[in-house]
Amino acid sequence: MSQTAPATPSASSARWLTLTTVAFAQLMVVLDTTVVNIALPSAQLDLGFSDGDRQWIVTAYSLTFGSLLLLGGRLSDLIGRRRTFITALIGFAAASALGGAAPTFGLLVAARALQGVFGALLAPTALAVLATTFTDPVERRRAFGIFGAIAGMGGAIGLLLGGILTENLNWRWNLYVNCVIAVIAVIGALFFLPHVHRTGPRPKLDVPGTVLVSGALFGLVYGFSHAENNGWANAVTIGLLVGSVVLGTAFVYWQTRAEHPLMPLAIVLDRNRSASYLSVLLAGIGMFGIFLFLTYYLQLTLGYTPIKTGLAFLPMIVALVFTAQIGSNFLLPRFGPRIMVPSGMIFAAVAAFWLTALDLNSSYWPGIVIPLVLMGMGFGQMMPAAIQTATLNVDPRFAGVASALVNTGQQVGGSLGTALINTFAASAGTAYLASHQPATQQVLAQAQIHSYSTAYAWVGGFFVAGGILAALMYRSRSANAQVTATTGAAAEDAEPVIMH
Repeated sequence: MSQTAPATPSASSARWLTLTTVAFAQLMVVLDTTVVNIALPSAQLDLGFSDGDRQWIVTAYSLTFGSLLLLGGRLSDLIGRRRTFITALIGFAAASALGGAAPTFGLLVAARALQGVFGALLAPTALAVLATTFTDPVERRRAFGIFGAIAGMGGAIGLLLGGILTENLNWRWNLYVNCVIAVIAVIGALFFLPHVHRTGPRPKLDVPGTVLVSGALFGLVYGFSHAENNGWANAVTIGLLVGSVVLGTAFVYWQTRAEHPLMPLAIVLDRNRSASYLSVLLAGIGMFGIFLFLTYYLQLTLGYTPIKTGLAFLPMIVALVFTAQIGSNFLLPRFGPRIMVPSGMIFAAVAAFWLTALDLNSSYWPGIVIPLVLMGMGFGQMMPAAIQTATLNVDPRFAGVASALVNTGQQVGGSLGTALINTFAASAGTAYLASHQPATQQVLAQAQIHSYSTAYAWVGGFFVAGGILAALMYRSRSANAQVTATTGAAAEDAEPVIMH
């Protein structure tokens, strides 16, 4: 086997500048899932839309983003990652500017949908750039530690940033801020992202596969969103979810026959990668559930302002960043994902169960701070380990698709978690009111607390399930070493087909 020459200092510096560029793009996409939520009440007052219409500000983004992620990842493989990355950044910024300036509700919804389209192009491309840029194991661990920390804390940063912008400027700046971030990332991409020419034949886009999987993901995300507001027994909800299963099954079958499959099944049939995708999905369920209901508790029960609510999540962010670096650089190489991901899930589960003890008079310290720190430690352990493992030893030709599956897991997990846990919480609150009549103000407040506790308990249950599944699915370290040796030898013999 040939030896890889050590990187020159200038090449190493360029890689870290690439990471900085990619990190800005990833932060923009992740924080956009929560930063707009803080602005919704102000936007509603300004544009005059109803409570029923308000959900479309969130749904329009999640529908296009979730349903087009695999297409976005494959396009980055086909037309070049540098070109795709810059195009997606410019498109996302333009859509954000359109939404920020929107004079009507309809235009704001259209802008959010357009944000989702370019977000679906940007998110997998950013991760694919990272996966193909950092091939040295030590540098790769550091890079994915940073990237995984951003993926885990972006939602909390969105809450903080959204509160600051809404209170000190206005709701439109929650969208305009993306333009500032995008400009920085575009400049970085123009200077630091390499332009590598393709070698070998150019494969074609799998159009039937694209239609099938986009339809399946659209039905899945929209079905969850519809269930949140109309119930799981609703005919439209059932039709969407059943249709999603049918289209998804047809997609898998087609991938076994397509000449140029959109998603080669070998990517997901690898035990470690499938374990990582499932772990990211379950983490997404819990992460968005915690952000949602703890935000409700802080603002509606304890009376926190948007800025104070965002600041309340800072202990989690600090713990996450610190743990992500320690975990990626020191613990993951020693213990592997089979230990890191399940243990992170257990930390997060303990935090969620701890939150079930909150009541109407709970104090920030220690009732909220300690579980937030535990949650940050859990996310810091599991997210970088899962994301790094999900893209390890992937054929560079399919790095975009493998990366898209990570983002798809997090997006679908967030949509499922919001819908499912909201349903459980609402049912628990209703049952509490039915058994505690008359419905005085005190009883209503207690019913709300009961619904939050139910949500936290379900989140904890999902984390426990995730920890058990991860422990069972990930290969042992000795098995990983054998697989790495085999794939490394195969990579030496393979004809390189690399493009950016």
